[in-house]
Amino acid sequence: MSSPRLAVWARTSGWTAAGSLAAGGLVALSMPPWGWWPLALIGLVAFERLIADQPIWARAWRGFGFGAGWLFPATFWMVDFTLPGYLAVCVVFSALYGLAGAACPPGRSRWVALPGLFVLVGAIRWRWPFGGVPLATLPMSQVDTPWATTVRVLGPLLLVGVCVVIAMVLAAALERRWQAALVLAVVVLGFWGWAALAPRGSATGTIDVAIVQGGGPQRTRAANTIPGVVFERHLEASQLVQKPVDLVVWPEDVVDVHGLFVGSEERQRLAELATELDATLVAGVVEDVSATEAANFAAVFAPDGSLVDRYDKVRLVPFGEYVPLRSLIEPLAPDYLPARDMRRGDTPAVVDTPVGRLGVTISWEIFFEDRARDAIGNGGEVLLNPTNGASYWLTIVQTQQIASSRLRALETGRWVVQSAPTGFSAFVDPDGNVYQRTAVSERKVIQTEIELRTGQTLATRAGPWPMIALALAALLAAWIAHHRTPTPSSRRTR
Repeated sequence: MSSPRLAVWARTSGWTAAGSLAAGGLVALSMPPWGWWPLALIGLVAFERLIADQPIWARAWRGFGFGAGWLFPATFWMVDFTLPGYLAVCVVFSALYGLAGAACPPGRSRWVALPGLFVLVGAIRWRWPFGGVPLATLPMSQVDTPWATTVRVLGPLLLVGVCVVIAMVLAAALERRWQAALVLAVVVLGFWGWAALAPRGSATGTIDVAIVQGGGPQRTRAANTIPGVVFERHLEASQLVQKPVDLVVWPEDVVDVHGLFVGSEERQRLAELATELDATLVAGVVEDVSATEAANFAAVFAPDGSLVDRYDKVRLVPFGEYVPLRSLIEPLAPDYLPARDMRRGDTPAVVDTPVGRLGVTISWEIFFEDRARDAIGNGGEVLLNPTNGASYWLTIVQTQQIASSRLRALETGRWVVQSAPTGFSAFVDPDGNVYQRTAVSERKVIQTEIELRTGQTLATRAGPWPMIALALAALLAAWIAHHRTPTPSSRRTR
């Protein structure tokens, strides 16, 4: 390649790389904590423009750049948690969007293929590797939109598809392909109308619920936190609960016991608190099961102080609560890995209490729609999310968790009760509206009356497989249409 041609190629490549990163950056800014949701549509349209009529290698690299521009800023909090993990997660998931770009036909059938490809990438990265990392997702960015209600029909993957289809409506309109834009718009309106008519569950009664947030500093670790101090903060904050109250919810991991919880002083003091409040108390507990194993669970106390049920966390945080391939990884990074692996629970995500059967998704589990689906499928009348965000830097994770709680509320037709030791705690109603969200680090009790609800939505019944099948069908149809569409050169020879 001659020097002038090399210079032109380098300049062009630089601009397209910057454009890909900028398109992904717009999607990142649509995520919490920034939350400017229209930017997701603009970023998706920009990505569609970048891969239009491009060869496969260009589509792949531009897809990778788009993913990097999106994921590196939207998951930046991970730098403080694990820099190698942050780099690995962002590179691997950016590569998935690179594969999506490569798998997308370059012609106008891309308007059909891209929604399916984004759904498939979402289905993969929310479940793989190590159970998936469903953070900085498109549904989180769209929870304030009118079409967020479509999650009631086929879950968050449908909201991914709807968001990308709306972007393709705009892309087709930019090319003045009004017929294609109209067809795609009708698809969106069809799903939106279906969601408006779909079942949402029904109320069976009400209970008065108090969330206890003990307060304290953010960006702390177990190694530099005195468990007794956190426990005492929540005992003291519980004195702010207004009686009468039916249910009091403490956060995850604010009762840290060295040894087994059953015979501990902490159990006795929690029993006394439940009796004092004359209420059902749900508290997050971590206990040492053995020298190599611990347990993270929600313990339920009846108003008479008896321990009546518990739910052990099923979906664990890789490298935070357990170490995959520990024997290979531990010699390379012994300082920041947990000394014990959490024991994985094996029971349905519900607890039976004096106020009814409650669904429980502990912390990380709220990001996974299958855990909420398990809770509601097993009769959960409310969805509790005791969590602990005190370890995290900034508020990216905390705001994305609130968005996930809103999605789970919409999907399940249930109230979500999110309780955190240092924020954010909040109530979320079945329409995804947030009530009484606390501030970071403050000591506060928030209290309100919520509904107990029954019945399932289509999303809790269907799960992800119908959307995965629709996505594959859309991709196949797009490629068939692409191969049947004559190229410009073939049109001239006819």
